Amino acid sequence: MFEPLETPRVFALAPGVDFPRALVDGLRARMRGTEPEAMARVRLIVNTRRMARRIRALFDAGPATLLPRITLITDLGESADLDRLPPPVPPLRRRLELAQLIGRLLDAEPDLAPRDSTYDLADSLAALIDEMQGEGVPAQAIRDLDVSDLSGHWARAQKFITIAEGYLAASEDALDVQARQRRVVERLVAHWQEAPPTDPVILAGSTGSRGTTMMLMQAVARLPRGAVVLPGFDFDQPDPVWSGLDDALTGEDHPQFRFRRLIRALTLEPAAIRRWADVPAPSPSRNRLMSLALRPAPVTDAWMREGPELGALEEATRGMTLVEAPSPRAEALSIALRLRQAAETGQQAALITPDRMLTRQVAAALDRWRVEPDDSAGLPLQLSPPGRFLRHVADLFGDRLDCEALLTLLKHPLCHDGAGRGAHLLQTRDLELDLRRNGPPFPDAPSLAEAAARKDLPESWVHWLARCFCDQQVSGRLPLSDWVSRLRTTAEAISAGSETGTPGGLWERNAGQAALAVIEQLAAEADHGGEMTARDFTDLLGALLSGEEVRDRDAGHPGIMIWGTLEARVMGADLLILGGLNEGSWPEAPAPDPWLNRQMRDRAELLLPERRIGLSAHDFQQAVAAPEVWLTRARRSDDAETVPSRWLNRVTNLLSGLPGQGGPDALEAMRARGATWLVRAEQLEAATRIAPAPRPSPRPPVAARPRRLSVTEIKRLIRDPYAVYAKHVLRLRPLDPLVRAPDALLRGIVIHEVLESFIKDSLEDRSTLTPEALLDRARAMLDRHVAWPTARKLWLARLARVADAFTASEIRRRADAHPFAFEAELRMRLDPLDVTLVGRADRIDRTERGCLVIYDYKTGTPPSEKRQGKFDKQLLIEAAVAEEGGFVGLDPAPVAAAVFLGLGGSYKESPAPLDSEPPDKVLAELRQLVSAYLEPDQGFTSRRMLHMDSDTGDYDQLARFGEWDRTALPEPEDLT
Repeated sequence: MFEPLETPRVFALAPGVDFPRALVDGLRARMRGTEPEAMARVRLIVNTRRMARRIRALFDAGPATLLPRITLITDLGESADLDRLPPPVPPLRRRLELAQLIGRLLDAEPDLAPRDSTYDLADSLAALIDEMQGEGVPAQAIRDLDVSDLSGHWARAQKFITIAEGYLAASEDALDVQARQRRVVERLVAHWQEAPPTDPVILAGSTGSRGTTMMLMQAVARLPRGAVVLPGFDFDQPDPVWSGLDDALTGEDHPQFRFRRLIRALTLEPAAIRRWADVPAPSPSRNRLMSLALRPAPVTDAWMREGPELGALEEATRGMTLVEAPSPRAEALSIALRLRQAAETGQQAALITPDRMLTRQVAAALDRWRVEPDDSAGLPLQLSPPGRFLRHVADLFGDRLDCEALLTLLKHPLCHDGAGRGAHLLQTRDLELDLRRNGPPFPDAPSLAEAAARKDLPESWVHWLARCFCDQQVSGRLPLSDWVSRLRTTAEAISAGSETGTPGGLWERNAGQAALAVIEQLAAEADHGGEMTARDFTDLLGALLSGEEVRDRDAGHPGIMIWGTLEARVMGADLLILGGLNEGSWPEAPAPDPWLNRQMRDRAELLLPERRIGLSAHDFQQAVAAPEVWLTRARRSDDAETVPSRWLNRVTNLLSGLPGQGGPDALEAMRARGATWLVRAEQLEAATRIAPAPRPSPRPPVAARPRRLSVTEIKRLIRDPYAVYAKHVLRLRPLDPLVRAPDALLRGIVIHEVLESFIKDSLEDRSTLTPEALLDRARAMLDRHVAWPTARKLWLARLARVADAFTASEIRRRADAHPFAFEAELRMRLDPLDVTLVGRADRIDRTERGCLVIYDYKTGTPPSEKRQGKFDKQLLIEAAVAEEGGFVGLDPAPVAAAVFLGLGGSYKESPAPLDSEPPDKVLAELRQLVSAYLEPDQGFTSRRMLHMDSDTGDYDQLARFGEWDRTALPEPEDLT
């Protein structure tokens, strides 16, 4: 199969070539004329299962032949001569053990890092250990680094690296995945040196980005019948450029850097790399263009010298389209349109991008045409229904149960999804309405039982609620095994529902099975996790679920694919769309390393942060050489202007600087092709213009108009009549909030109760009329009615600021008047209008002369006298009604004063202008106002006279405010 060579045997394929297909074609060509069983003796080592599946599929497509022995690099340890090594330690076990060690270190030295970063630090330290084992770097090499200029940071990092060193020493015999893989490769290489295999061995598709893989590639290349086949090798790159890639600090981010390192390790020259198969690249001229564009910096002189040698660039860019969209949405929509066209014409098309947000937007856009792409990445398990469900259940252990958490789980599709699911949803709806109206903010078993009694809910369902949801919060630390058991038991009980003997579907389908595998793996390794808090367990569960992905194997259009950059290396398509070509997206920004900087990594012979950039650059160079390729980016993200990917920037700059070869014209043609699709996307998004709604002023029949108004609604009738119409005529009520918050309304209710109770007590014992007694009473009432500790402290502090002033003013008020009525009921018929006025006065005092003084407590800013005269007529109306005998149980009496008592940021009294607004005038104007809205031609205008344009009302959305403003004239509408 191979000719004898004195040098290592390395082959390659050019960028753009369908690597698996060319690999199979070349293998068939070399085996032509040999006996049929010779193919079965070939050992083919590949780097991914996807590559192995594709190769098998190509062999299955014919012609008929025996298959070679296809092996994954990661499965080499399963062979008979290497299986004596112990199985690897599960990565989860190592993570849990490291987390415990780090937790103990942070307990001893809390200034090193926040306690809630334990698992992030464990992940980062585990990644460093992986890298040290994969690259064969001993811990002593890191300890011996010269860090004289980084002593402060290094002293902190050294404490964690000491943990890694101790862990590696303690686990010498318990190998994890990377350590075992390196041990396997070392033994295999040693075995080959003693007894080289007589059958062909081919390692194909790897770039040698990890030290262990590079070691294996060198060994295979030196075998008498071994060969390495490299993907995406740049045959057009000159020798001086190759020699300039020797320094990792300057060349790591180049797409051919790993190949240069392999060639140098094998003491070869680039010219010694031969083509594996006589398969031309789809566009050799484009490969030459990209090779020049991606030269390592500085490149300008090479562009000026070698650019004219490229010839006419029209051929190189003929199959290229550049889409520079104004927004991510426009980018996604243009890609979706092109993929839809490919689906209609039967063209194989794939979107390649590491930007998962872009892929979701494209998939959502394709859904409008019922085209579901085959997404190789699938859905993160934490975002799948079982993943979300398990995270919600775990949250029950760490937080006090509130209405939002309760109803989130009750409405989840996996909750009570066995028998009685329909009845469960109806009961959940009834419970939600009751909780919105009656609370409490933190439901428990007694409050749920009371709600069930009000709504007549089944007793078995309520018992299930109390058993599964109430009293789940755990404040202490528990062993990880207890947390896992508690999570699984609770989740299965919630999924099964209240009907006995009917298991739920939590662990069904692909996502459920994947979630169950995570839980079982966590349970198997729980003994190594120690004790933790509920919050730590929730963080651990979320991290484990986020590390898994699940996909529906039965879904997806066979010709429309979404690939990550790794999948694109081993698959072929007619059209490749390289999306999200912006800095920070492709290439992704290197993750910050909390342990070692670039120079330290280079001296320790670890991987540099630019390694991932170099791999992305190689992926780009391979993909951009496809027969037809799109390059897309959004000029602006949701937040700011974006920066084009460095590779896209180089290509456009090179083309712009070669006018003699038609570069600017070729670039303009690429942009023009992209602009065509952007115009189509814009046309697709264009919406038919709909005339804005007019400012409403409905005129319902007189018989349907309100005949009962509260005193506080008079202000609303003046300022926003439409709100009165919506409430009384349409009988619409704002839905109570699900999560009861400590808002201004609740503060006002509680402070009113505090003041009423305090004043009543002081009537019996005058000595309690002190600021201290007021605050004691407030503290007791807040503890009883306000469930939020922070709100209690804040409201008590606000009341403390005004306590002295309020009690001092109260003593002065008692000198002339005596409180005798609280929450006094107002009921008065406005004759001859057949309208009843209702309401309540917070407090009424009586003077020694028999006059009344009316008070209203305000926890906000009380209205001025001028505003009371025009709009806020509450106290004026109450005073007028009192003199008319409109309070239940009170005889008519003159009103000496009516005062708002403000208890906001400071104490303030705002008296009603009784002198300028006497009772007769107030009642006359009130009758005039109400009478006007009983006239058939009077409309209830929306936002008629609001105090400020920024004021909002409960019914603004119903009135479609925003389509009109206060300058618009109301349009009356007669209703029947």
